[in-house]
Amino acid sequence: MPFDLHSYKDPLIALGFILGAAFVGWIFKKYIHNRLKKVAEKTSWKGDNVVLDAVESSTILWFALGGVYLAVNRLSFGEQLMGTIQTVIMILFVLSITLALSRMAVGLLEIIAESNEAFPSTTMFSNLARIMIMTVGMLVIFQTLGISITPVLTALGVGGLAISLALKDTLSDLFAGLHILLSRKVVPGDLVELDTLHKGTVQNITWRNTIIQDRRNNTVVIPNARLSAAILTNFDVPVKLLVARIACGVSYDSDLDHVERVVLEVADEVKSNVEGADKNYEPSITFINFGESSIDFRVSIGSNDYGGQWAVTHQFIKRLHKRFKEEGIEIPFPIRTVYQRNGE
Repeated sequence: MPFDLHSYKDPLIALGFILGAAFVGWIFKKYIHNRLKKVAEKTSWKGDNVVLDAVESSTILWFALGGVYLAVNRLSFGEQLMGTIQTVIMILFVLSITLALSRMAVGLLEIIAESNEAFPSTTMFSNLARIMIMTVGMLVIFQTLGISITPVLTALGVGGLAISLALKDTLSDLFAGLHILLSRKVVPGDLVELDTLHKGTVQNITWRNTIIQDRRNNTVVIPNARLSAAILTNFDVPVKLLVARIACGVSYDSDLDHVERVVLEVADEVKSNVEGADKNYEPSITFINFGESSIDFRVSIGSNDYGGQWAVTHQFIKRLHKRFKEEGIEIPFPIRTVYQRNGE
């Protein structure tokens, strides 16, 4: 039986459309897209990098879907099957566009947060952006499938009312978290102390909880509603600076001018050499009272963050103790003089 090339003409052309489109997509991604990324890296705005990264994983898929769409028109499918295939292609295209837009939106939010201190950046805003974009994408898919979105929106409204009543505490935490972020009460990276005596660095503010890491490297999880109503001290507002205050005392026989000079020399040395010390903060010494066995004073040295103050305190005590020994300055033990009256 002779081979009939004509009977294979349309399937071969359809397969050629699919393979050719996928190959063009691969060429586009490998050469044109990569060239655009190199150009974007040289620009000052990071948004073009975000856009290119967001669409990178979908480039070949989009070209392949275009090839499939052209290919099905070359094949003798029934009208119903043709419509089903085209609907599936459209759904895949909308889903890929939705995912790319969600990645793009999250990346652009991060850029805005980096360039604008008034805009907070947490997983809450990233998740809200994803949910909104995915919701719009699903509504477009419903419309593509011929499902009227009006009943869907109505059902969402009625269901949303029932859900809001059932999840009252969860929604309270959600809106409390939004209030905390938008009011700039605290932002990730701030060192805070609550009226519950929990103290640490804010790691993240999610839709339900605020995550705080304390100085023992433990994780403290606080509901947003509790945090919003708490009496809170933010050590990073108005400036991100901590002052390590170290108390000490010297003998009553000491020359206080000499003590002051030695203490400030050691404090300046710590400021200059210890990692974590604030180089712009000028150390100071204040004599505060006449103690029972010593003249007490307090030294203030700036640190860049919460962890830095402990390094500053540690190094200052070591160096001051050594320097006092060299200078002959006495740090007295507590002394009590007891007078005993002998009976006559």
